[in-house]
Amino acid sequence: METQNKERVILEVKMFDSSGNLVKSETRDEDLVVNTGLALRAALLGDVSTPVALTAIAVGTGTTTPAATDTALVTEVMRVASTNSVITTNVTNDTLEMVATFSFTASYSISEVGTFNSTTASSGTMYSRDTTGPYSVTSGTSLQFTFKFVQTS
Repeated sequence: METQNKERVILEVKMFDSSGNLVKSETRDEDLVVNTGLALRAALLGDVSTPVALTAIAVGTGTTTPAATDTALVTEVMRVASTNSVITTNVTNDTLEMVATFSFTASYSISEVGTFNSTTASSGTMYSRDTTGPYSVTSGTSLQFTFKFVQTS
């Protein structure tokens, strides 16, 4: 994975079977903030160009190593609205937490995930992208992704 454009991002993934039982859990302390994400962050900080905040997480089946120039997932299969909140990691309110659960009705090998400022598939600005898993999902299984964007000095 490229190391440029990296900020402290914690990615937690939980896989559940069709009965809601936890099958697999993974936590990673890395994620690539892509170039469009850096531009979005700058616009949000300065309230310039009517920026739109992050609102969704998308998953796909692409396996290409994330690159700073990525603007979309390689093969997006689903995107859902995230529940966002500000939480405390090191100092009060220093972390944006985004949580989204994907309930599948078909079989996929989920191996990529990204954050976006649009809930419409294949649109909006990508903030971050990561490869994960792969997670072999089938109808009735679900994946929950939690991103924690920790602001550090």
